[in-house]
Amino acid sequence: MQQPAQPFLPLEHVSHNCRSARFSHSRYWVRLFQTVTVLVCMASTGTAAQSSSADAQTLLRKAQASLAAGNFAEAIQTFEHARRLAPDRLEATRGLLLSYLEAGDLAPAVTIGRSAVERWPQDAQLHHWLGLAYFKTGRNEQATEELKRAEQLETANFDIHFDFALVLLSEKQYPPAADELQKALKIKPSNALAHVLIGRAYQNSNRTLEAVEQFQIALRLDPKIALGHYHLGFAYASLGKNHEAIAEYEKEMAHSPENPDLVYELGHSLLETGDWKSAVVHLRRATQLNPQNAESFYDLGKTLLLQGDPQSAIPALRRAIDLNPRDPSPHYQLARSLDKIGNVTEAKQEWQRFSDLRKSQQESGGMATGRVH
Repeated sequence: MQQPAQPFLPLEHVSHNCRSARFSHSRYWVRLFQTVTVLVCMASTGTAAQSSSADAQTLLRKAQASLAAGNFAEAIQTFEHARRLAPDRLEATRGLLLSYLEAGDLAPAVTIGRSAVERWPQDAQLHHWLGLAYFKTGRNEQATEELKRAEQLETANFDIHFDFALVLLSEKQYPPAADELQKALKIKPSNALAHVLIGRAYQNSNRTLEAVEQFQIALRLDPKIALGHYHLGFAYASLGKNHEAIAEYEKEMAHSPENPDLVYELGHSLLETGDWKSAVVHLRRATQLNPQNAESFYDLGKTLLLQGDPQSAIPALRRAIDLNPRDPSPHYQLARSLDKIGNVTEAKQEWQRFSDLRKSQQESGGMATGRVH
């Protein structure tokens, strides 16, 4: 069998870095050599590019799997490797930014995010995640700027509206937070947490009836949603519906029995309904769960006094005064307790402190609390 002809140009004459090789024949052969060299270089470059792209794609799949599994350190390492192989791959930079964000490693998240939005200024997701990184580092002004930009680029993204609402809620900007959550709920009306958050925004904007409606919707969607019954109970209590509030608080207690705010609010509503015996149990527990809450000590002292135990009320009321010395109400209840045990001298001092603090409030136009003594 006749052997196939050997290639005219041996490949060893072509340098691996695609520079032109020399050949010592006639001008014709030189031109032919140059043509073959270019073709070989193009083939070599194309093959290398394809190989690099395939490697990067494999790394990206591996990195995405690590991110989905919560292995953020491995995801970061793999996305970084993919980005070095393919620096123009947007998904590599996106993945790296998200991995740092999920890992809570916020300094590199901000650094990568800032350079990424400069390179891809029209990418909503990069602006979104950079905004989150700013938010988590307490830079809410920059977070707002990035999230607004993300919204402009992608108006129908639930997560962007939701996360922007979180920033606004943290700034106590309740009406604009409610606006963002309304936009989010138009996209995903079945998201229970968004209903809870818009309820909180309404509650803090004196739109309590609307808040009640949102909390009820959230609980229909997810009966076990965290603090759903607590927020509904608080809304009922603010409407003076303490029995309804107690029912909701007791449902929440099944899930969060050690939550100091929940235990306090349950005790407070029991106090308001006149169930002093049950109130004392929960209020005493509230002071144990959060020894820095002046309201728990005040309500405990007040309830003990109503039960006819002024001696036990006194230390609780003194603690409330220590925690919030500008509040006149504990002085009022302490004066009454001291009078009850016959300590007239100290009682007069407390009556005077109560009077002075009330006068100071009236002159400054402020109120320490809205309670009736």
